[in-house]
Amino acid sequence: MSSISKIKNKAKKIVASHNNNGHVWQFSRVGGVNRVNLMSGADLLALDQLDKKLWAALSCPVDGLEIDPQTLQLIDTDKDNRIRVPEVLAAVKWITSVINDPDDLLKEQSVLPLSAINNKTDEGKILLASARQILKNLGKPKDTTISVQDTSNLSGIFAETQFNGDGIITEKSTADESLKKIITQIIATVGSSLDRSEEQGVSSDQVKEFYEQCEAYCNWYKLSEDDQKNILPFGDKTADAVAAFQVVESKVNDYFLRCRLSEYDPESKEVFGLLKSQYEAFSSKELSVGIEEMIALPIAKMNEKKSLPLTEGINPAWENAMKAFYDLVILPLFPKKTQITQSEWESIVQKVNVYRKWQAEKQGAVVESLGIEEVRTILKNNQQEALHALIGEDLALETEVNNMLEVDKLTRFYRDIFKLLKNYVNFSDFYSLHTKAVFQAGCLYIDQRRCDLCIKVNDMAKHGSMAGLSDMFLIYCDCVSRAKGEKMTIVAALTDGSNDNMIVGRNAVFYDRKGNDWDATIIKIIDNPVSIKEAFWSPYKKVGRFISEQIEKFASKKDKDVMESTTGKIEATGEKLSTGDIAAPAAAPVPFDIGKFVGIFAALSLALGAIGSFLMTTVSGFFSLKWWQMPLAIVAVILAISLPSMVLAYLKLRKRNLAPVLDANGWAINARLAVNIIFGRELTHLAVLPENSKVNMIDPFKKKQNPWLYAVLGLIVALIIAGIVLWYLGILPAWIGALKQLLKSIP
Repeated sequence: MSSISKIKNKAKKIVASHNNNGHVWQFSRVGGVNRVNLMSGADLLALDQLDKKLWAALSCPVDGLEIDPQTLQLIDTDKDNRIRVPEVLAAVKWITSVINDPDDLLKEQSVLPLSAINNKTDEGKILLASARQILKNLGKPKDTTISVQDTSNLSGIFAETQFNGDGIITEKSTADESLKKIITQIIATVGSSLDRSEEQGVSSDQVKEFYEQCEAYCNWYKLSEDDQKNILPFGDKTADAVAAFQVVESKVNDYFLRCRLSEYDPESKEVFGLLKSQYEAFSSKELSVGIEEMIALPIAKMNEKKSLPLTEGINPAWENAMKAFYDLVILPLFPKKTQITQSEWESIVQKVNVYRKWQAEKQGAVVESLGIEEVRTILKNNQQEALHALIGEDLALETEVNNMLEVDKLTRFYRDIFKLLKNYVNFSDFYSLHTKAVFQAGCLYIDQRRCDLCIKVNDMAKHGSMAGLSDMFLIYCDCVSRAKGEKMTIVAALTDGSNDNMIVGRNAVFYDRKGNDWDATIIKIIDNPVSIKEAFWSPYKKVGRFISEQIEKFASKKDKDVMESTTGKIEATGEKLSTGDIAAPAAAPVPFDIGKFVGIFAALSLALGAIGSFLMTTVSGFFSLKWWQMPLAIVAVILAISLPSMVLAYLKLRKRNLAPVLDANGWAINARLAVNIIFGRELTHLAVLPENSKVNMIDPFKKKQNPWLYAVLGLIVALIIAGIVLWYLGILPAWIGALKQLLKSIP
């Protein structure tokens, strides 16, 4: 029996309603709200005539639902990550127009028979032909059905095709080896695009950019050829020479600046020279040319000529760098020089700056790796038009290929559209006992119960502030999947049993809809009644907790007082002993005051008498009742204690509403989603022993009972019964009166 049939059978009342076009709608009373029944393809065809006020939802998010996200993205035509009523209606209108029988949608089949496609329309004919082409490309030309697995396999559909209509060409798009080489070079330099076959290829824009880059690089490089003397002063080794120059540039500039300062002020020579203190700073270290202190020293010691030595007297940390500079820069310009002056150094800087300026103005750098000769060959052969022609051939199939993609849309809608409607229009999946709604993420196992109403939380701050309006007991958990390395937050509704042992920090296990387990930890709780049974015991539990807390506080205070008193006396005694201040002999004991003792005894007796009088009055009143009135009196006392809590719980349980929980997650719920007491029992399952189970009642760890305990309890019960009987006979009141007279006669 389908979920729709179950809702129909369980409904209290079915209401028929006509709209303007004569279609008869049927409604069922579910969750306190009239919900439309979607029972046939005719209902789907007339869905655009259904008043939007009667829809269960008006909007839902694309993410976080247990339905194929690709299907939802196809329905979300405006790409705002929300599915609204017009988008749902458009999807229903399209799918019902391209299939023969809209009733087929209610079956939610994952396989689409080709015979189900309406080939009486132009669009249907195109879809049928495209579906057959897809099967042919997949090597299944004789198949009479097509599935989502088939239509989503783009790599398989277009694996052996030369063109796929996406405007991107790959090496497979041509048999010309020269064009294949160019495509490879474009991918390596400019970049690539992924085509529908999931192969790396190039687009029209990338082809255009590649040739523009080649042209720019060629023109830039030609500048060095036209003015080689200035731009390339060191010939083919100019790049290496400039690199060697830049290594020592700052240190050489530092050296000549020190020389100029010494000319400005001769006394500064001692300051900027190699001072003894600089050596002392690192003399204790193990010396190496790589230590920072040595690298920081000047490149050479200043001399009288104010020239820079090139081969001798060089800082050991800079010897290798200076040798490369000497070989690549100095020798080509000053072959016999072993020292250079500042003016010679500045001439070198000028030559290098011309090269550096040319490098800074470089164009077409992305194709530089190909080499200037290859770039010139590419420009000479100029196969740009041939590449654009291939792209044009590919784009010519765009319509045909898009039709293939429409088949993918067809198979997804054929399978999923009714599932969406059941969770959007009437929420029948949620109220079905054997189907989960698309927003139910899985099950939470905690404290011998299973919570089936678990929803992913997108925004914790927003959700926590709104979900409290649901009047449901909610448990927020952070979930971690060790296997998948993923995290998420869920909220679980506890709808039956009790909320005992539900505390923040407690661990649980969450199972998603695919059966994967997640480690769950409670991070937040929204407290509300869970069941009538829990409400019945709630006052007694609260009193028990209060008494327990007060006893703990009292015991703790007494323990603290005793410890403080004891330690204080010990400390005082120790101080007296240490100072030699021996205490005087203790004072004589105060004589026993019999009058005071009698007064205290009398007061206690009166208090006990008052308590006893109250108890006896209560007991006598109880025993004065007829036998059939006694159970009623006990029930009345129990109800007086528990009834207010039960009534309050009942009122809240009747108002439990899932809508705020979904609204907090981005839905726009249009009707109340009641979770009453009966339905709540189906959403939270308590631990129950399997049928025909056998339980061994002998517990080896059960506390052994003391026989004396039963004897004492029996004696107490016997005394109480005897006291009641004596009171009923008038003997006990006489004894109490005599005791009072005796106490009064004592002086």
